[in-house]
Amino acid sequence: MSGLVADIIGIIGSILFISAFAYANAAKTLNKLWFNVANFAGAICLLISLSVHFNLAAFILEAAWAVIALAGILAALRKPKAETPS
Repeated sequence: MSGLVADIIGIIGSILFISAFAYANAAKTLNKLWFNVANFAGAICLLISLSVHFNLAAFILEAAWAVIALAGILAALRKPKAETPS
């Protein structure tokens, strides 16, 4: 993968993180599924970018972020539909 492609994928991941953070601060009720999917996708994008531009500290952060977001996705999916706002 070229450095440019890795940068574009990393930027997409950053946009996903920023969007999820802005949503979490602006929303009256938080859709935990959407929030965690956006965070998981952002972490995966940044991990892909890090496969070209490796940084151990960032890798550890993004891997942990992905695991936590995945746990949030699973928890949101286990809740009855009535409890998950859209």
